Amino acid sequence: MNPPAPSMCLQVRGLELHLRVWGEPASANASTPPLVLLHGWMDMGASFQFMVEALRTPRHVVAPDWRGFGRSDRSGADSYWFADYLGDLDALLEQLSPGGPVDLLGHSMGGNIAMLYAGVRPHRVRRLINLEGFGLPASQPEEAPERYARWLDELPQPQTLRDYASLAEVAERLRRNNPRLSAARAAWLAPHWAREDAQGRWVIEGDPAHKRTNPVLYRAEEALACWARITAPVLWVEGRQTEVTRHWGDRYPRHEFEQRLAVLPRCERVVLEDAGHMLHHDQPEPLAAAIEAFLQAD
Repeated sequence: MNPPAPSMCLQVRGLELHLRVWGEPASANASTPPLVLLHGWMDMGASFQFMVEALRTPRHVVAPDWRGFGRSDRSGADSYWFADYLGDLDALLEQLSPGGPVDLLGHSMGGNIAMLYAGVRPHRVRRLINLEGFGLPASQPEEAPERYARWLDELPQPQTLRDYASLAEVAERLRRNNPRLSAARAAWLAPHWAREDAQGRWVIEGDPAHKRTNPVLYRAEEALACWARITAPVLWVEGRQTEVTRHWGDRYPRHEFEQRLAVLPRCERVVLEDAGHMLHHDQPEPLAAAIEAFLQAD
């Protein structure tokens, strides 16, 4: 595998965000604008390395670390708010592609952010690719008191993430999370997913505050109102082995997700064989081929 893509940092809304950058900015134009990759929860921009390496057509690609993830600044607050990701993305795109659209790809949490953003700022997105950003189960108003109470109860409690004795242990943890991840790819990802602290332990590159309960309910109707305003063609990609019910049980049945996708006026769909939720790790080459076919189509 190749060395990691070069890094750069940009000041975004008072924080320094870290980005991985492939290709030359000067190569971007109206037909091949910058391709911006948005990672998922407890992940980082370098996670897209294998997929980007598999792209056959050179282009300018940028993958930021969200606030509080990877090597980007932490917010300094005791909680993180989803709307801030939209604010960060909007400000970031003003620097990466001032006045022009981008091709936007998001995985998992990043896919959810990308979908909302493409509906709120439809003129900023030329093509949209969602890698298993399913959204969340619809919430009900009566859930609010318990959620607020849980958040209040957690605020005084320090949040922590497990540390590891070595990079080999970090790589082993990555493979436990995703048994399809090869040993070589796990070893490559480990030093990006974790950093060595002053005691020689390896700690995850993420703010433990992300573990706190989000007191703001997920309002599916509001999300769909944004999705319905998306004007860019959309490519939805999922892994054949992804087990949606493992995370949500019967709270978010598949037919409900299908109903949500139906609000999109233009949506192509691809299912990758022998891939689960981390499909950009499991099948980066077929994924890259599907992405390029979609981005280059008339």
